[in-house]
Amino acid sequence: MNLPSGTDIANLGELLAFYAEAGVDDALVEEAVDRFSQPAASPLQSERRESASGKQERPSPARHESRPRTEAPIRATAAIPDEGQAALARELAASANTLDELRRHLEAFEGCNLKYTAKNTVFADGNPDAAVMLVGEAPGRDEDMEGLPFVGRSGQLLDRILAAIGLDRTSAYIANVIAWRPPGNRTPTPHETEICRPFIERQIELANPKVLVTLGGPSAKLLLNTTEGILRLRGGWRQHVTKTGTVIPAMPTLHPAYLLRNPAHKKLAWRDFLEVKVRLRQLSGN
Repeated sequence: MNLPSGTDIANLGELLAFYAEAGVDDALVEEAVDRFSQPAASPLQSERRESASGKQERPSPARHESRPRTEAPIRATAAIPDEGQAALARELAASANTLDELRRHLEAFEGCNLKYTAKNTVFADGNPDAAVMLVGEAPGRDEDMEGLPFVGRSGQLLDRILAAIGLDRTSAYIANVIAWRPPGNRTPTPHETEICRPFIERQIELANPKVLVTLGGPSAKLLLNTTEGILRLRGGWRQHVTKTGTVIPAMPTLHPAYLLRNPAHKKLAWRDFLEVKVRLRQLSGN
């Protein structure tokens, strides 16, 4: 492997881990392309041509029309879900009477384009009868590979946080708003989030936890029906109201992936989880 001069070998592992966490896990060519060494064409060069006399000329409409058209290759891509698929998602979610049935409906549902690029449907992990349920946004690379939520670096941090308040995956139920990994770990679109909303809302309804913890801004905004940013929202008790009218106390907090990028804010998440610990103790009567 030929490395550029001055490459810090000791930091290669950290760099590769960064790329993996960002979803860059496939090589497109055998050798890396140095984009900075290639001169970029200016907009004028791409739109105009210089004649032999040095004057700029534009192709005439007649000459333009006489050129043979080159048809773009047809690619098999997943369709963006329409309102019919959104209605089907609501119908399937509402018809599920158990979590197992909901999972089967979700795995069979083909109305979300994210399913076509993901390896697995990531439904949940932990104990569905637990008093606390945690909901993140979407699976990452490791979660997509294993079919379980929060198993990568973020999940390892979440496990340590839960252990600090006396919980683990046998005493907590963990899920995501979206069950399929967005390509390259990109942010899910509002359309993708809305198409998946009925499934996570029904999942919370069927699990019926005593306390709900939303991990990160997207989860909090969706499940708590708010537009506030997570740094303003976190730390205060809110409510999640199910379709049947059940009110579940909810604690919005920072996502573990955010805490990995901003370690100084771990103290904020720690305060939030201490609140969760106290609330669970109160609800259990201890």
